[in-house]
Amino acid sequence: MDERPAPDWLGDVTLGVEAWAGAASSAEPDSRGTSESVSKPTQSRRRKPRPADPADPKNDPEPDHEAIARKILLDALTGQARSRKELADKLEKKEVPPALATRLLDRFEEVGLIDDEAFAKAWIASRQPGKGLARRALAQELRRKGIDDEVAREALDEIDPEDEREAGRRMVRRKLRSLERFDDQTKTRRLVGMLARKGYGAGVAYSIVREELSLADDDAAGGLVSESDL
Repeated sequence: MDERPAPDWLGDVTLGVEAWAGAASSAEPDSRGTSESVSKPTQSRRRKPRPADPADPKNDPEPDHEAIARKILLDALTGQARSRKELADKLEKKEVPPALATRLLDRFEEVGLIDDEAFAKAWIASRQPGKGLARRALAQELRRKGIDDEVAREALDEIDPEDEREAGRRMVRRKLRSLERFDDQTKTRRLVGMLARKGYGAGVAYSIVREELSLADDDAAGGLVSESDL
């Protein structure tokens, strides 16, 4: 017969519950037969925020404004030339201080990264043959790009007048294909209007259109003669 002394809480329900709760919280066997505390520290499941990237200018309490402005300019010049005004507008849009912007633009000019004369010549070389633009239209485009009138005039003076006229002829020939059903008066009005929008003066435009309409009539007459000869 077990003669161990009875626990002091025996017969007292309150004391028995408290004793049981204390024993259960102190140790609980796990699946491997070992005991470990039931009351485990609660671990937060919230993801810890990433540390700020010191290389990101937004996280720099005192960002290098000059480095940021220089990068804006270099990015804008990647892949194509820009006029000084275009670059100045970009810096202003990014709220770069005017004094810093002027200093950087001057420096970029010194090293040849900004060259409005070269820009004007390259612009004309790409727009005059491909788009058929005459001097007046090209001058307007260069002015919108912020090119000085004197710089633009020197670049425009290099255009061969005959090259300009030939570009106009090519445009008229292409357009004539879609105007075959119209009379000569309607053709003339539409073709001269097209050349005027491309920057050709009225005299040159009418001259080109008359020449091309005459050639088109000769070609048509030649075709009719050939058919009759058959």
